Amino acid sequence: MANELPFRPKTGEIPTQPGVYRWLDANGRVLYVGKAKNLRARLSNYFGPLDSLHERTRRMVTSAADVQWTIVNTEYEALQLEFTWIKEFDPPFNVRFKDDKSYPYLAVSIAEAVPRAFITRNRELKGVKYFGPYTQAWAVRETLDTLLKVYPVRSCTKGVYQRAQSSKRACLLGDIGKCAAPCVQRVTPAEHKQIAKQFIDFMAGGDLKHVELLRAKMQEASQDQQYELAAQYRDDVEALETVLEKSAVVFSDQTDADLFGIADDELAAAVSMFVVRGGRIRGVRGWVIDKELERDPAELVEYVLQNVYAPIDGAEPQEVPREVIVPVDPADKTEVAKWLSEIRGSKVDLHIAQRGDKAALAGTALTNAKHALMLYKTRRSADFTARADALAGIQRVLGLDSAPLRIECFDVSHLSGTNVVASMVVFEDGLPKKDHYRRFSIDQTQDDTDSIYQVLSRRLKYLREPMENENDSATSNRFAYRPSLLIVDGGLPQVNAAQRAVNESGVADLTVIGLAKRLEEVWRPGSDFPVIFPRATDELFLLQRIRDEAHRFAITYQRQKRSSSIASALSEISGLGEKRVSALLKHFGSAKRLKLASAAEISEVAGIGPVLAEQIVQALDS
Repeated sequence: MANELPFRPKTGEIPTQPGVYRWLDANGRVLYVGKAKNLRARLSNYFGPLDSLHERTRRMVTSAADVQWTIVNTEYEALQLEFTWIKEFDPPFNVRFKDDKSYPYLAVSIAEAVPRAFITRNRELKGVKYFGPYTQAWAVRETLDTLLKVYPVRSCTKGVYQRAQSSKRACLLGDIGKCAAPCVQRVTPAEHKQIAKQFIDFMAGGDLKHVELLRAKMQEASQDQQYELAAQYRDDVEALETVLEKSAVVFSDQTDADLFGIADDELAAAVSMFVVRGGRIRGVRGWVIDKELERDPAELVEYVLQNVYAPIDGAEPQEVPREVIVPVDPADKTEVAKWLSEIRGSKVDLHIAQRGDKAALAGTALTNAKHALMLYKTRRSADFTARADALAGIQRVLGLDSAPLRIECFDVSHLSGTNVVASMVVFEDGLPKKDHYRRFSIDQTQDDTDSIYQVLSRRLKYLREPMENENDSATSNRFAYRPSLLIVDGGLPQVNAAQRAVNESGVADLTVIGLAKRLEEVWRPGSDFPVIFPRATDELFLLQRIRDEAHRFAITYQRQKRSSSIASALSEISGLGEKRVSALLKHFGSAKRLKLASAAEISEVAGIGPVLAEQIVQALDS
């Protein structure tokens, strides 16, 4: 393969102004859209020697047949044009967004002559004002039902409305006061639009000003001895307060903000968005992003904001609040903030929450994003069709004779070279077989490669062929089941060490690979170049999950070893029995925190006095 792209333009031909560039394949399909402050400097990064490029970048440029660019006047114009082209062309190598679920929204069809309030999961309807998203359908139904008592907006379908017009008879909602019944002229279209506007104002603000206004009207009606009207206002106040009580109050300063949490790994990212209006959480939304090219957090934030706030043709765009709180500043913060301000029509504060309630809620959003990413990867591996495709894909890419129905993965864990342990996890038919998991303690080792060699040697002694005694009890031992594929966590040195253990064991026809975490590269023994699995595929997700499970299992065992070693040291102290040792570890939560504690802090534990606390500190220091 040539080490340069045949269509590479001359360096002098590429302008140095700001602009947007597009990579296209032989059929003219746009593969990737990007922006640059300096087009020549940016594109020169792509036209270096191919073997110096990141693997995924190399895959993109070798799939292309041409690169084109458009010069603009400012970086802000480049940002806008990039957003427009990504929406228009949907390039496969740009980040791909997909909701982790379909969310219900409360919507009002403001473009209709007689607006309608309804619940929908379609976020792209034209002439519609959206509120939410809501996490539960029942919650939005309850909200709508309660608000119709106060703001009786039409909620029926077009067919029901037209039948009521023809028959000149209102439906049940009109009779019980949950619809102003514009179909039978109880209110004019203009009056009904005013009711819809009040409905929208309450949903958009979500604060107490509407309640205070109704309460004032109630007092005025009571003073005028209009007691039935005052009772109606009283019921309206209670209804609005019920809606507000169901929205968690997080800020006391009537904050309007969107907070984003992003968790990512080498292949995907999950986004959690908290919608806060009037100081209350009014909605939560989430996405999963498949990353084709390597993206740093700043780039991810920029693409997330684009996906959320970029106007959709004909559809009501997502409302831009006064504050947008992100985990890291986007790559072009000034231009992005200007773009958001233009959409909102006033200044938008784009920033990172540093302290207080906002930082706490941003942390909650991050926790949700991490959980969503874990679920996304787990569900992909748990789906039968996805597992079958994954195993077939692994077989195809590695050139195996059959699909690897039993996969074993090994990982080594230690703390600065001490308490060295290893784990073996087993996946059969793409699912974890936890009763086959094994843990290894390693007394003496030189480094990780030596640890891998020792562990594989111990594991493979159960697979020597032919068995010395076919009736040996080892045949019933789950440890003696033959794997279809062996995986080690690491790169070429770890794989070569594992292969050496296989060769010395005498076990034939065992395939060994290593999965290097940084770039998700798969290494074969003795190979100078890694095997690259296609990104965002079921086979790579399965390999990644198996490797992560081995890492988790090893870390858990290593922590147990550390705690037990601390417990052993403590049990040797006169006056410390098993119960007091357990109380100490339970109080501090981990051996590490206990070792960092002072004598005064240790003495706070029930049953531990100052003298005993000093003995514990001395024992742990030694």
